[in-house]
Amino acid sequence: MTYGRDGIYLDHAATTPTDPAVVEVMLPYFTERFGNPSSIYQLGQETRAALDTARRQVADVVRASPREIVFTSGATESNNLAVRGVVGEHRRRHGQDRTPHVIISAIEHHAVLDVVRHLEDEGVEADIIPCDETGIIDPDDVVAAIRPETCLISVMLANNEIGTIQPVAEIASLARERGIPCHTDAVQAAGLLDISVQALGVDLLSLSGHKFYGPKGVGLLYIRKGTPIQFQQRGGGQESGRRGGTENVPLIVGMGEALQRAAAIREQYASHCRELRDYLWHLLQERVPGVMRNGADEPDRALPNILNVVLPGVQGETMLLNLDLLGISASAGSACTTGNSEPSHVVLAIGRSEEQARATIRFSVGRGNSSEEIEQAADAIAESVSRVRALSGAII
Repeated sequence: MTYGRDGIYLDHAATTPTDPAVVEVMLPYFTERFGNPSSIYQLGQETRAALDTARRQVADVVRASPREIVFTSGATESNNLAVRGVVGEHRRRHGQDRTPHVIISAIEHHAVLDVVRHLEDEGVEADIIPCDETGIIDPDDVVAAIRPETCLISVMLANNEIGTIQPVAEIASLARERGIPCHTDAVQAAGLLDISVQALGVDLLSLSGHKFYGPKGVGLLYIRKGTPIQFQQRGGGQESGRRGGTENVPLIVGMGEALQRAAAIREQYASHCRELRDYLWHLLQERVPGVMRNGADEPDRALPNILNVVLPGVQGETMLLNLDLLGISASAGSACTTGNSEPSHVVLAIGRSEEQARATIRFSVGRGNSSEEIEQAADAIAESVSRVRALSGAII
């Protein structure tokens, strides 16, 4: 049971419930500590101190200076700022003499992929690097795509759909040798992997509070000192002039607390998730004929909490509706694209057919799950697959 809610929640990659201890820390900043942190009187300075504390908390976890942290509304804004900001600064410095060129992977979240596609409409050039059948990017392919005009390389640390972990540290090292800023969307990795920017060697890193038991609507962008970037949101002096707009103090306080708590139990949490994820995969192999796993299965190449599978003979969204009736929450891919009739670009990128991509389900475990829930979920999944296949006449 996840924080007292009935049913079995297996969609932690979409969002996590806010830790009650985090909610408790946030509450005073909705009520008696409501001051504007830009105000000079005591009430405002109390909230300014809370912002400073939260900035130190997240900076400690990512091993950065607090001055290198910019609070945002979430990972989508952070990714937009990283990509658009670096490209914008390149244009400001070079004008029409050098057309900006960016490199990303084929399995980036749409918060990066769609931004790059939009920039291409504005004249920016881009190379999208393919992955192998497990979803891993080859650093040599990244190097081969580099041009004199390359101003940014962006490769996510861990994929949100299939969980594959990318060789970001190696890519960032190769980028640094060539003087190219490197960004990573580390949203899915927080609370599960080491997100030290010193170990990764990246210049920009995006996080979102609601992926590690913090609140929704808040995130951050780490920007290494000296990284060329043009800030996008004007209209105030907040965030040291880097992002205009009154800071959302309660959510920022919650994110700082949540990230610190997640980092403190990271190894135990990863072990808990891996045990449940592997148990679910074992049970599905026993009970669901034809089931196939998407992504890497080696422990050091995949997040421990995500299991992405193809269930031949079913439609993903039909399966989700059946599972929901049985009290199981899961996903057909990225939560941000739910309702989109297009098959997952990630699953297609690893070589699955369109039919297989449409038969894909993602299960992601978390703190509130137990082995008993996994057994119940496996029974429900097997029952739903049998029902859907029978209705469609599929024979596996």
